[in-house]
Amino acid sequence: METVEANLKTRPRLPEWLRIKLPTSDTFSQTRNLLGELKLHTVCESAKCPNHWECWSKGTATFMIAGDRCTRACGFCAVATAKPLPLEADEPLRVAEATRRMKLKHVVITAVARDDVADGGAEHFRQTIEEVRKLNPGIVIEVLVPDFQDSDTSIDAVLAAKPQIFNHNLETVRRLTPSVRHRATYDRSLSVLKKVKDKRGNAIYTKSGLMLGLGEREEEVLEAMRDLRAAGCDILTLGQYLQPTLKHLEMVEFIPPTKFAEYKLRAEEMGFVHVASGPLVRSSYHADEFGSAAATC
Repeated sequence: METVEANLKTRPRLPEWLRIKLPTSDTFSQTRNLLGELKLHTVCESAKCPNHWECWSKGTATFMIAGDRCTRACGFCAVATAKPLPLEADEPLRVAEATRRMKLKHVVITAVARDDVADGGAEHFRQTIEEVRKLNPGIVIEVLVPDFQDSDTSIDAVLAAKPQIFNHNLETVRRLTPSVRHRATYDRSLSVLKKVKDKRGNAIYTKSGLMLGLGEREEEVLEAMRDLRAAGCDILTLGQYLQPTLKHLEMVEFIPPTKFAEYKLRAEEMGFVHVASGPLVRSSYHADEFGSAAATC
């Protein structure tokens, strides 16, 4: 009887505002085939993003470099935790070729955490940014990076390639960080963002994001927003946490669209220059909407 009951355990039924229609565009298949041909990973697939059907149908994708095996085991993340394979020297060129063929004007480049590598994969980021820019002059490049254990050397390596947007997610509020993120800390993430802003000032936009629905309280969300602004963060994303599998952290509640709209107004009042807030918002969802402004950096 216990086995039957365990097998019947399922995730909560999605409310109407979180249900999406699968697109029928040929562009989805073209994007999938291109990524397969160039043997590239995307966070869209590895992290089981609910928006990848829409994004791929528009010919956009968030490239995940440095492999698809992460050295950390965050409770919310669907990316596999395992011993990583060696970095692929030609991966930066393959990413650049994909962006060229897709005729992207804005690209997001992220990576798994590579604590097994001395610089956390920072040099691989630098090489990828530079190769993408060689084949795509004028493209807006956004990086979504791990914390690099707050290493100035690693942060400087990425900044040397001059991405227009530097994104590092806070993910959740201070109280929940120990149970949500593996090895990462709330203050370390704030430190990374502050260092980037101190080093580059108005020559770069900094960005961060929070997942909601993990049991955080409103005052904690507002505190996190204020902490991000104090660190000089320019851009904020707020989205609904959805449990990837039954082995991951359980979702506590669905946050209604009206609450996301309220948080957006509060964030704008605090001085964020751009805020994306909604149930389906993810770190790189519609990232190109801010691209025209970032291109001037």
